[in-house]
Amino acid sequence: MSPRTGSPPCSLIRRLRFLCLLILGVAGHAMTGRRLQSVFEGSASCAHLSHNKSNRDRGSCEKKATLASTLDCWTLAPENTIAVLPVDPVKENYVRKVNNCVFSVAFPTPFKSRVRLVAVSKEVLEDILDLDLSVSETDDFIQLVSGEKIIFGFVPLAHRYGGHQFGTWADQLGDGRAHLIGVYLNRHGEQWELQLKGSGRTPYSSLVVSDDDVWRDPLYDGNIVKERGAVVLRVAKSWFRIGSLEILAHYGELDLLRTLLDFIIREHFPSVDVKEPDRYVDFFSVVVSETAQLIALWMSVGFAHGVCNTDNFSLLSITIDYGPFGFMEAYNPDFVPNTSDDEKRYKIGNQANIGMFNLHKLLESLIPLLDPRQKQLAAQILDGYPALYYARFRELFKAKLGLLGEREEDDDLIAFLLHLMEQTEADFTMTFRQLSEITQSQLLDLNLPQHFWALKKISKHELFPAWLSQYLLRLTRNMNDSDSKRRKRMTSVNPRYVLRNWMAESAVQKAERNDFSEVRFLQQVLQRPFQEHAAAERAGYSSPPPAWAKDLRVSCSS
Repeated sequence: MSPRTGSPPCSLIRRLRFLCLLILGVAGHAMTGRRLQSVFEGSASCAHLSHNKSNRDRGSCEKKATLASTLDCWTLAPENTIAVLPVDPVKENYVRKVNNCVFSVAFPTPFKSRVRLVAVSKEVLEDILDLDLSVSETDDFIQLVSGEKIIFGFVPLAHRYGGHQFGTWADQLGDGRAHLIGVYLNRHGEQWELQLKGSGRTPYSSLVVSDDDVWRDPLYDGNIVKERGAVVLRVAKSWFRIGSLEILAHYGELDLLRTLLDFIIREHFPSVDVKEPDRYVDFFSVVVSETAQLIALWMSVGFAHGVCNTDNFSLLSITIDYGPFGFMEAYNPDFVPNTSDDEKRYKIGNQANIGMFNLHKLLESLIPLLDPRQKQLAAQILDGYPALYYARFRELFKAKLGLLGEREEDDDLIAFLLHLMEQTEADFTMTFRQLSEITQSQLLDLNLPQHFWALKKISKHELFPAWLSQYLLRLTRNMNDSDSKRRKRMTSVNPRYVLRNWMAESAVQKAERNDFSEVRFLQQVLQRPFQEHAAAERAGYSSPPPAWAKDLRVSCSS
């Protein structure tokens, strides 16, 4: 997520696009019904995992200790999950305008060459999908996550949606190279949608593939390159986004808009009564509040989404379809990780405003279903978004500074520090982390050991002693607190490690040589970013970024 400041050479825009597989986690969707199976039964593209059984016929496949040791004993959610949502009757897979439906049937395109599993999330497998980690070593698993085989009882689907991209209506978009391959109901009663990304063409595709290679224009300068393909299996509670509703409102498909909204409310918004006349206003209120919360959380860790189009904004206010994302290093409100964003529309300091823009587009989609009174209520809810965002932002940054209770000076203390960080280009992550680790006595004496490199940098500002004096005085007003308690609180909310461009670049360079060790190591470290990790320290993950990484950039094709 970084602006184009001149076109960097292609060698600096690395992409992890290998003939390999990666399973990650976090997000969610829900679907497939009996009518799908009856309409498309017998499709030549429909290869099945041979022994998978329905939820009603587990037979001898009882789970041992709640985790399945084979996919033979692993089953999907009931078949009627999305029976209420219409599917495109056209079975052929070619790029076209699609109308009056929510999904199109689209089968993944399996690789022709040998595939390798690069990394797998143990937490996703065990805590979300109820699978023992050993399952990831089986052929069935590799075939599932590569799109070679699908699970019996579920027809793969591509979702139809539209959206505003960089502020302009882009019309039909949809899952261009993504396939929903199943919905899983786990032992906790949670429903998770499994989606393959990069798994072949759909009716909404805009990329061209050749065998197992993918053609891309990484800098959008006409220099098309061929890269090895990759597939990611990602999970989320739902993949529905603002654009899911926009496309229906845009084409006046209001009955379908109602059907989809009621389905989403019923499945994912338990606090909203789907039988209430004001349900769409209540739904909008929840989305406004949760979007403010999400973006404040992004800001608290210096995360820039990169492409905050309405087609990338979740209705569940979870982080989906981010990229090219980036974690801000030197504090800079103008930080943009995406070279494609010439106008810096999605710079980190503008994310809250973009949230407002996107919510306004959501409201426009709801307007045809609202009466005059409901329209007025919804407009008032949207007007309250800035206050909701600011309140959460303030709460999070107070926690980052270890402040307890309410004081009038807290806002100024936060703003003062960010101003100093901007002027000194202090590292965002490590400034807050090192404030979490240093003792008050060290701060009082301005005794900064060398390893507090981020604090040493900001301390060179002539106004830093003034800020520090205010900060230390404020800490004395924390009720029932101690320095050790403060540091413990602060280290639990200020990460020591984030995925910096140079770390990803280093992993990609090794992966291009079929060495995936650093990919797996990064995954291990970043699963627990608040805990100090000896090997990560040796790798320099909490050290100043290397000089060679200064000009690394990514684009929408990265």
